[in-house]
Amino acid sequence: MHKILIVDDETGIRESLEGVLNDEGYETASAGSGEECLKLLRRQKIEVVLLDIWLPGIDGLETLERIRELDAAPEVIMISGHGTIETAVRATKLGAYDFLEKPLSIDKTLILIKNAIESKKLRHENVDLRKQLHAKSVIVGDSIPMKALRQQIALMAPTNGRVLIYGESGTGKELVAHAIHAQSLRKDETFVEVNCAAIPEDLIESELFGHYKGSFPGATTDKEGKFQKASGGTLFLDEVGDMSLKTQAKVLRTLEEQRVVPLGGDNSIMVDARIIASTNKDLEEEISKGNFREDLFYRLNVIPFFVPPLRDRKEDIPLFAKHFLREPAVTYGRRPREITDEAIEGLMRYSWPGNVRELRNVIERIVIMNPMITRFERKHLPPLVHRDGHRRESRGEFSTLHEARDAYERDFILKKLDENHGNVTRAAEVLGLERSHLYRKMRALGIAPKE
Repeated sequence: MHKILIVDDETGIRESLEGVLNDEGYETASAGSGEECLKLLRRQKIEVVLLDIWLPGIDGLETLERIRELDAAPEVIMISGHGTIETAVRATKLGAYDFLEKPLSIDKTLILIKNAIESKKLRHENVDLRKQLHAKSVIVGDSIPMKALRQQIALMAPTNGRVLIYGESGTGKELVAHAIHAQSLRKDETFVEVNCAAIPEDLIESELFGHYKGSFPGATTDKEGKFQKASGGTLFLDEVGDMSLKTQAKVLRTLEEQRVVPLGGDNSIMVDARIIASTNKDLEEEISKGNFREDLFYRLNVIPFFVPPLRDRKEDIPLFAKHFLREPAVTYGRRPREITDEAIEGLMRYSWPGNVRELRNVIERIVIMNPMITRFERKHLPPLVHRDGHRRESRGEFSTLHEARDAYERDFILKKLDENHGNVTRAAEVLGLERSHLYRKMRALGIAPKE
């Protein structure tokens, strides 16, 4: 239920407005002075304030000024029995939503309150959206490659040069694209993304260039293409190496002419979008195979970026792990989780073939599977992470044969436990051991039964 605060030094007006607003389904509170109004706002969640200009003590305009300094400030509708244009202008400059004159029109008051509530909702949605966009453009990592990448973005983002981002799947190419847009001269305009690998071949031209009604079976309405939607802003062509040669030719022509022709149309439309592309393929090799146009490659590869795989910047893993553990806390308003140094060491031993995306998924899985735990230990890591780390150790990172043998035994037992869904009895049968013998071996190797 929406809550409205009525601030007026006349008791009759306060009671009258409260009665009307309660009948309309609003929850109300009232105050007879600016000081009392500010106290209520610090204690209660108010969406709209009806604020009289002439009040004892601090007047309505000064009260308005102080309200605007509050966190999550409500919308304020000023009320006056003998207001002037100068007063209304000053109130508007101080952030008032609107201005009402006494005697109040109930219909107009209700309309303004409804519109003010909607305005406050939109304002909060915009704030949340900006926070989300900012989060998408924050590049985590203190390794030398990531510091160099941030410096490169800061240098190149303010230009309109086309960018081609190289990197394996899951390294964060999309994040880099968002960061470039966020630091560019087009940051207040639209960022439009197209996943070239996910859109079927028969639909990608419609997605990129748009179409007119009736241009092909199923085209029941006109559709604006991604190039048009991104005009003035940034168009991100994700995994551009998966685009067909036919579509590549049309994209090349669009980049050269800065125009698109929607499917089913004859007239071209001017577009002005900065192009950022990404790929997990070696495009020069794809060119030699005849899978990618050389002229399009040179059009896109004006400013090349390379995002290194996670295995080449393992010093960033602790930062990523803690960052991903903070995300649920921020999103759901919960207390942040912690992770032990031993667990971090386990994460750093893993090779991360899926890169940062895989690390995020592992952390999310740990959080979901252990909802009551606030401090994660090495035993909470998935068996796959353990096994891979020990496989890597078995390739020569041991000082003695005894260490190598223990690591191999631990890896093998974990594998059999995983295959038998953690059932020690069945795993012992598969291994040809007595159940008690397997338990002793697990304790010796530091394997918890639930692991």
